[in-house]
Parts: sequence; structure tokens; C-alpha cells
Amino acid sequence: MENFISLAELSTEEVYEILDLAAGLKEEWRRGGNRPLLLGKVLGMIFQKPSLRTRVSFEVGMSHLGGEALYLSPQEIKLGERESVADVARVLSRYVDGIMARVFAHSDVEELAAQASVPVINGLSDFSHPCQALSDLFTIREERGTLRGLRLAYVGDGNNVAHSLLFGASMVGMDIWVATPPGYEPQEEVVAKAKGFAQRMGSQVVLTHDPQEAVRGADIIYTDVWASMGQEEEREERLKAFPPYQVNAQLVAQAGRSPLVMHCLPAHRGEEITDEVIDGPYSIVYTQAENRLHLQKAILLLLMGGA
Repeated sequence: MENFISLAELSTEEVYEILDLAAGLKEEWRRGGNRPLLLGKVLGMIFQKPSLRTRVSFEVGMSHLGGEALYLSPQEIKLGERESVADVARVLSRYVDGIMARVFAHSDVEELAAQASVPVINGLSDFSHPCQALSDLFTIREERGTLRGLRLAYVGDGNNVAHSLLFGASMVGMDIWVATPPGYEPQEEVVAKAKGFAQRMGSQVVLTHDPQEAVRGADIIYTDVWASMGQEEEREERLKAFPPYQVNAQLVAQAGRSPLVMHCLPAHRGEEITDEVIDGPYSIVYTQAENRLHLQKAILLLLMGGA
């Protein structure tokens, strides 16, 4: 693994290698701290979008492993505007040992990876959020002891998080049902590729417009905001389409069991999820957020030479 851009580029074996390493790092941290395996290493972090979890988890993760993280704000680089993506990749490669980029256009992170001579991590793009989805798989396995054979219901917008969950779930043999309003489905190419993974693993990928159908019998119910950063102009239109897809107590009850409830945060409480659910007994949202730290430490070690 030279870069970490999309889960679709990994093998099932590589996914489990990262999950196992993350579990070891989390246990090691709880026993007193991680070994400084990235001592002297620097991660350059490019941000076009603001973030709480992405910035803090990568910065703290590098610190736990003995390295350093350098935050580069949108104003400092203006990726693709003040400097070309290729020039940014080539210059940063002379300074740092790895690059993490949280961008709007997926093509930007792909070009960074193509032009950089150091590993590049996709911290989020409009197409994919692989760090989040892999952290989610780690959290589910931690809670349930397994991944294969579980059913995940994703309810809401067929966005970058949905794309990465489709890839990740299908690669490890989880059934995944995605319920979206008409016109907000995941990209066809993502669904097709996920169905290919699922066929190999003996699992299911199902798209529906019925949230009750999606959550019926689900082990995990997952949602995300209805309008992501960069979609502000669509917000009013989306607020008309998405209310039937709110994850509330009535919808959760349709699972017919005690499902895990997940949200990648930030949450717009009262829109895609209610306070009663996100703060309720089934919610593992904050464990999910914590696990970004440990999972990303595993990615950093594998990419930057410490593992």
C-alpha cells in the first residue's frame, strides 16, 4: 500500500491488516502509550474544508507515535489556485514524510498521489471518505466481534461516506442496504463495484427508497448530514426531500432488535437524527469518533515506514 485514497483500491486482506494493527495500537495506548515508531517523521496536512475529527485525530495520532503534524489551512495553499496541485505535491514531498489532504474534488487528492514522492492519505473528498469508513468497520468489529454476516443500513444521502461504506462493507462480507430519496442515490460506478465485491464475499448490496425496508433486521443503522459542505445552495431543496429519512426512535424500532446507531459527525440534530437516538442507548457515535484516532495511526504506520 503506497497511498490511501479509496477503499476500493485495497484487498480484503489489507483491510483486515489495518483493522488488526489499529486494535493493537488502541490496546497499547490504553496500557500506557504507543511506542514512538514515527519519531522524526512529519505529516503535512492540507485542508480545503474545516474539520474537528480529521485534524485532531491525525495531529494527536502523529504525536502519540512520536512524530509531528503540520496544519496547512485553505488560505495558506489555495490548492489549485495559488499553486497547482502538482507543484504543491512536489514541494511538500521535499519537506515532509507524508501528506494528508481533506479536499473538495477527488481529482485533487488523486493528482497529489500521482505527483508526490511521499505517501498520500485521503482525509476526505467529494467522492470518498475512506478513513471514516475503515474506522467505522473497526468500531463495528470492536462492538460485535465480527463483520461478516452483519447487516448495515445506511439511511440518507448517497454521498462520499455512503460510497466508502459500500466499498468497505461489501469487501468484508457485510450486507449493506442504502436508503435514499429518489435522485440522491450513490454513484452507479460505486454500486457496481461494491456489488462485485459482495458477490465474491457472499454478501448483499441493496438500494431502496424505503428507509423502513432498509433498517428491518439491521445490526447497524448509519446516517449522515443531508447537505454536506459545498452543497449549501442545495440545502433548501434537500430539506424538502429528506425528512422521511430521519433516523428517529420510530425508525430504529423497525430494526426489531438492538441495532448500533452510527453517525460520522458533525450532526445536524433534529434533521437527519434526533437527540433521543444520538444520545440514546444504541448510539456508539462517540466511540466511532474516538476510533478515527487509532485507525489512522495504523494507516500512518503502514504508509510512513513504522510498521
